[in-house]
Amino acid sequence: MRQTIVRLSCAVAVVAGVARAQPSTQWPIHSTDRPQPVVVDPGAGALPVPPPGDAIILFGGTDLAKWVHANGTSAGWIVRDGYFEVRPGAGNLTTRDSFGDAQLHVEWASPTPAKGKGQDRGNSGVFLMGRYEVQVLDSYTNQTYPDGQAGAVYGQFPPLVNASRPPGAWQSYDILFHGPRFDSSGRLLQPATMTVLHNGVLVQDHVTLSGPTGHHARPPYEAHPVKLPITLQDHAHPVRFRNIWIRELR
Repeated sequence: MRQTIVRLSCAVAVVAGVARAQPSTQWPIHSTDRPQPVVVDPGAGALPVPPPGDAIILFGGTDLAKWVHANGTSAGWIVRDGYFEVRPGAGNLTTRDSFGDAQLHVEWASPTPAKGKGQDRGNSGVFLMGRYEVQVLDSYTNQTYPDGQAGAVYGQFPPLVNASRPPGAWQSYDILFHGPRFDSSGRLLQPATMTVLHNGVLVQDHVTLSGPTGHHARPPYEAHPVKLPITLQDHAHPVRFRNIWIRELR
């Protein structure tokens, strides 16, 4: 836990005075000609990471009481052996509670043996406020468009490096998120920003989002509350999740 939190703290300190990155206009969205991120071995790691004392536990290993489907029905994904798994076709899960600016920790594992290639391999996603996605994908020796691989802010920012572990191995995301702000008329005052560590490696360096993430699209911002649920995506692949906790930033 200390190593992950120290790395996250250092990342925040380093970028505090640096101009925020903007999505590149050099490459079309999901361009396969875009250079692939360099592969980096993240090391063995020490998972699961125990939650800090002020964290809200969203999944502690036993039930999905804090999650529902978008229509409000009870979560229908599979829970066993301290993790839960996407039940393909059951639909996305969202948290019962809403969150704004936060530090979010998620541990996940892609299916093994690996099946498919590109986007059709261990695909899911973590959506802050249900709108701003950090892509989950089996990106271990699996090439796809860079702004859609593991650790990407989908369609906007490829990860700085590919820090993926093999299929079936547990991986972690530590996401530092600040949501957008709007005035009373709905005008954007401040865009959303993200810093992301994948397996303890910095892959998103305080990037500024152009709006919600989308497939082959960059939708504009639309005014919304300062707190909204977190969403996990059902992309028809049995991706596993465990040890999900969040710290609200006040």
